[in-house]
Amino acid sequence: MNEFPLLSLMTFFPILGMLVLLFLPKDSQGLLKGFTLIVTLVTFAISLPLAFNDVFKTSAAMQYTEFARWISVGDYFQMNYNVGVDGISLWLVLLTTFIMPIAVLSTWKAVDKHVKGYMALLLLLETAMLGAFISLDLFLFYIFWELMLIPMYFMIGIWGGKNRIYAAVKFFIYTAVGSLLMLVAIIALYYMAAQAGLAGDGFSIAEFYKLNIAGSKQNWLFLAFAFSFAIKVPMFPVHTWLPDAHTEAPTAGSVILAAVLLKMGTYGYIRFAMPLFPEATMQFIPWLSALAVFGIVYGALVAMMQTDVKKLVAYSSVSHLGFVMLGVFALNMEGLTGGMIQMINHGITTGALFLIVGFLYERRQTRNIADFGGIAKKMPILTTIFMIVTFSSIGLPGTNGFVGEFLILLGAYQGELRWFAAVATTGVILGAVYMLWMFQRVMFGELKNPENEKLQDLSLREIVLMVPLVICIFWIGLLPNSFFEKMNPSLEQLINQVKNRPAVVQVENSPTVSLVPELKNKVLLD
Repeated sequence: MNEFPLLSLMTFFPILGMLVLLFLPKDSQGLLKGFTLIVTLVTFAISLPLAFNDVFKTSAAMQYTEFARWISVGDYFQMNYNVGVDGISLWLVLLTTFIMPIAVLSTWKAVDKHVKGYMALLLLLETAMLGAFISLDLFLFYIFWELMLIPMYFMIGIWGGKNRIYAAVKFFIYTAVGSLLMLVAIIALYYMAAQAGLAGDGFSIAEFYKLNIAGSKQNWLFLAFAFSFAIKVPMFPVHTWLPDAHTEAPTAGSVILAAVLLKMGTYGYIRFAMPLFPEATMQFIPWLSALAVFGIVYGALVAMMQTDVKKLVAYSSVSHLGFVMLGVFALNMEGLTGGMIQMINHGITTGALFLIVGFLYERRQTRNIADFGGIAKKMPILTTIFMIVTFSSIGLPGTNGFVGEFLILLGAYQGELRWFAAVATTGVILGAVYMLWMFQRVMFGELKNPENEKLQDLSLREIVLMVPLVICIFWIGLLPNSFFEKMNPSLEQLINQVKNRPAVVQVENSPTVSLVPELKNKVLLD
């Protein structure tokens, strides 16, 4: 345990800012937005020491750990405040703190009603997201997981588009149903751990990893977790809430949803579902890989049919996150590394695309692709940035998208998913088709509408918003090892946890016995 509680300070600083925000005058919009921006910038600054710690290059162990007893009920029930980061959660934490100031800055002109409430929800959401990524106690993770629903539900429902209530309710119902299934599985896991004498540290995932659960029990528990995370990704066929949520959400909500919230599902598979249930993981990988590949192709085809530019970007997320899951299910270093870096890439690139859509909507009050055209001469700065982000989205060499997609396809091919890799390659081609076609129709051609002649190029504030994202696109594309070297030890450990886990055997006239070395001779739940 570290003496200085860096993770707690980083996670709960936005909540402290939210409490101060509540005492600021509600009519001072500039003050409210400026204060929120400062809070998110300070939170980002607090998180930066994580990026410069070289211990992640050599160790898969959790760093910056903090542990405190929280809730005890007799000798049986225990919940703890148990947090830490490793190479898997490191970059997702930094992505969260990096994207939040950008999201706040995007609200300067876009949000002009109930500003105090909007800013408070942004800060609450940041705490919930960071808490989920650093939780090493499964029940603590579940609390943060559920907490994320509240601010996003209200952001969509109050500040969204004309169909905002429908989109907000659909988002909430889908996610809540999956969460309840996961809660049942968490309770079952705790009961099994208690029976095996592994619940002394409450819902500690480090202790739960030691459990070997035999037979159909493991399959059902895995499916409960997998279904919950699949909704959050979202994977086909439980993806239908995403296009509605993205389309109706305000710009900042869409950016956070794409950049961070969707990564909760992919992170959940890596941190919980796969290492907790290794045998079930190996059994269901072909089926989950098939759904991932279907989502890649389906998302790309549906994106090609869209007339609303924001909905097109939303369906592109279904396709891109299918690539992430294919890399994860390849279960080798190439695939997992590609999947992890593609999580970051998607957050940067798709977040940038939603910002660009927001810029266009603020100027024209429409997202219909047919209403644009020929605006490249009027907005050369936006056109240049839009072009870079488009190239990133389609995976042009030199950009971050190429690194992630290439490693994912390589990992899938080297593993046992060769046919899946072949089919997924068509998603790369289709992605280039719909993105370049959209870019051409929006930015080039003739000025079909006289209102487009009055469009102003990006302001200084908007340029400041986009420059960090553009830098990251080329940084990851040209220097990916600066990211890989800190996640590799943790990914190697994950592969060993899933692939090299000793099998559970049935001993005659005896309950199920685990052959995990540190649990040898401990009786587990039959």
